[in-house]
Amino acid sequence: MPDDDSSTVLLEARGLAQTFDSLEVLRSIDLDVATGESVAIVGPSGCGKTTLLNILGGLMMPSAGSVSMDGVRLSGMTPDELAAFRNSQIGYVFQAHHLLPQCSALENVLIPTLVQGVASRQGAEARAVALLDSVGLGDRLSHRPSKLSGGECQRVAVVRALINGPRLLLADEPTGSLDGEAADRLGELLVDLNCREGVTMITVTHSDRLAARMQRTLKLTGGALTQHTVGG
Repeated sequence: MPDDDSSTVLLEARGLAQTFDSLEVLRSIDLDVATGESVAIVGPSGCGKTTLLNILGGLMMPSAGSVSMDGVRLSGMTPDELAAFRNSQIGYVFQAHHLLPQCSALENVLIPTLVQGVASRQGAEARAVALLDSVGLGDRLSHRPSKLSGGECQRVAVVRALINGPRLLLADEPTGSLDGEAADRLGELLVDLNCREGVTMITVTHSDRLAARMQRTLKLTGGALTQHTVGG
């Protein structure tokens, strides 16, 4: 768990519900995530894990309830304000890396910085190079995705999610497309970045091995979240 001096709540969800047509996917979900904490969300396929992650990250508005980050309610922002907030405060990693095939690893990492002002972009390339080097890709900066392995592409995607220094990292099945060894390496990387970068992390996963690396594991079943012990 986070140290006492970093245990302030960063993300707060209250009464979250999501209904698609007549199907209730999420119901009355309350969740607090502390600054610097790492949380895994597990559950059967189709239970709404990705929907919950999208709501927590402001990619989707819930049918009911609210999400606040650092006391700022996401639903109270205009679309432009929310887009800017997501770009600067929240990083996303998905099962598919979504790298642009025509761009190098370094160029892919720098894409989220392009919407910022010139002053804000200063130092971005140096940070990108340092982050790529820290995840073992210092000699792959100019390589395009077709010249990288699946695990390497996913590491580039993680660095891209971190380039703007977000406070919250959301990962949706980040190891789902990787073999066992590459998945383990990515899991180790996420834990290391959680500690080294101080980024709060919420990971949706089917992998008990990845969930076990997180400080806390929650299970989503029947639209509700419950505390869960991996392997229990």
